[in-house]
Amino acid sequence: MKALILVGGFGTRLRPLTLTLPKPLVEFCNKPMIQHQIEGLVKAGVTDIVLAVNYRPEIMEQILKKYEQQYNIRITFSVETEPLGTAGPLALAREILGKDHLPFFVLNSDIICEYPFELLRDFHAAHGKEGTIVVTKVEEPSKYGVIVNHLGTTCIERFVEKPAEFVSNKINAGIYIFNPEILDRIELKPTSIEKEIFPLMAHEQQLHAFELDGYWMDVGQPKDFLTGTCMYLANLAKKQPQLLVNSECEFVYGGNVLVDPTAKIGKDCRIGPNVTIGPNVVIGDGVRLQRCVVLEGTRIKDFAWVKNSIIGWHSTLGRWTRLEGVSVLGDDVSVNDEIYVNGGCVLPHKCIANNITEPQIIM
Repeated sequence: MKALILVGGFGTRLRPLTLTLPKPLVEFCNKPMIQHQIEGLVKAGVTDIVLAVNYRPEIMEQILKKYEQQYNIRITFSVETEPLGTAGPLALAREILGKDHLPFFVLNSDIICEYPFELLRDFHAAHGKEGTIVVTKVEEPSKYGVIVNHLGTTCIERFVEKPAEFVSNKINAGIYIFNPEILDRIELKPTSIEKEIFPLMAHEQQLHAFELDGYWMDVGQPKDFLTGTCMYLANLAKKQPQLLVNSECEFVYGGNVLVDPTAKIGKDCRIGPNVTIGPNVVIGDGVRLQRCVVLEGTRIKDFAWVKNSIIGWHSTLGRWTRLEGVSVLGDDVSVNDEIYVNGGCVLPHKCIANNITEPQIIM
């Protein structure tokens, strides 16, 4: 089988991290986001993966080459000379996606969930129509565009944007499977699959909805990245608890802590709940970490306190520093001793010598 991953643009919502790496390569729970998706696709029998990309393809190609050997797959880069939206990339990759009569998966690169590719494949084959959208339920559908099914069926009737009155609580989860016939609907130009292609397919009763079980999150911006981390770790605690640090470990406080084996942690630390610590991180004594992400090579000195924040690669936090309020440090940021950062977004290679007391971008 085949799959197309919509890698897309500049990852502006996740800056400053995406100033260093394209968004799909940013580590989510100690793996590049895209690796989570590749593993799920391979499990479902996918052997050909197309990456629709228009931002720094040379970096992605260099890093992802190793995955071809690791997973015995072929990865093709479909490079856009202009942004083609969410449908145009299918037309650009038509030669690969349409090379046989088998259906193919399409997904957004910043979606995290228990990828149901095998179940989705079987569901799609059973109803026999042109396309299937994975849907997830939300508590406040008025904030979203929702999907309405024909009564008592999975066949999609229509789409309603931000309904004032309740008509459905199901939204598009950004994961699809299509028969190659969909390619005949799409021209090689900027096109929205959600606004221009799906409504026509629904009108022709060629589109079905597959309901997702379990957690789901678009992790394309920092606050959702942190929420998605919590969801992922909670699911890991249920399904593969052996991958987390044992809750009886002296520094774990509250559970759901994922630590790379190369990280070093000092004495009298309190870490958790919902913390990921990447490779070669060094944490001093008396450090408190809660609901945060610490990326590779970071050094956190004694008695620092971090909550609701993301610390970028190779950064340094001084003694008695405090980070909170969805602060995000880019690559190689240095924070001096006894500094308070609340909601700061700090670009790479900066030194913070003064308190940041309200959300702002430090350039």
